[in-house]
Amino acid sequence: MRIGEIAALVGVTSRAIRHYHHVGLLPEPGRRSNGYRVYSVRDAVVLARIRRLTELGLGLDEVRDVLADAAGRELMDVLAELDADLARQESGIRERRRRLARLLDGPVSAEEPVSPALAELLGTVPTTGSPMAAKDREHLVLLDTTGVGGEIYAALAPLAEDPAVHALYERLDALDGAAVDDPRIPPLAADLAAAVPDGVLAAIPSDGPVMTGLGEALLDDYAPAQAEVVRRVMAALAARVAERGTG
Repeated sequence: MRIGEIAALVGVTSRAIRHYHHVGLLPEPGRRSNGYRVYSVRDAVVLARIRRLTELGLGLDEVRDVLADAAGRELMDVLAELDADLARQESGIRERRRRLARLLDGPVSAEEPVSPALAELLGTVPTTGSPMAAKDREHLVLLDTTGVGGEIYAALAPLAEDPAVHALYERLDALDGAAVDDPRIPPLAADLAAAVPDGVLAAIPSDGPVMTGLGEALLDDYAPAQAEVVRRVMAALAARVAERGTG
């Protein structure tokens, strides 16, 4: 195979191959009398391995170490490993396509590639014009990136279509621009805290820098009166967790 042919086969550029030759990552094959390099199947196997390793985020020095560990192995062994790598990639692609199908079929936009469990929960939430409901959705998407399990979404599912919860959002919306000593704050905070199921508290990690930083960021994301409500809710939920721990 010539350089253009092996490049097309493996899915890299001829320029990349020349660079691999230059840094000593891929041995440069011999040339025919016409000056063209001639690449073998083993060259293609090594080049494909280099591509996969770099796609996984390895630097070229790290790739060189991995290749050195595989030196001297039989071609069929290397091919079998590459086939296993492709099988894992194929499985990953299928999973990503399943997640994409959920996004396409549900209300979650392409800009919000969430986990299947959260996509299922958001799919049950009715459309609303509440700014606070929209903000809660954003916070759930953010929380999803921290790797919380599906238990929290299962615990939240009964609230998704509860009219009382939507009324709470409307009360929170109404505090936009209000003072931090507004008399509506204490009863709303109490009602919101009471609406959070115990299953949600059990599923959310209560400590660690990620959750601490997230809690602080949440408060900064609200208007002052709304932030006061959220602060009171967080304090009430923390008290509930502590009470359960000592009970």
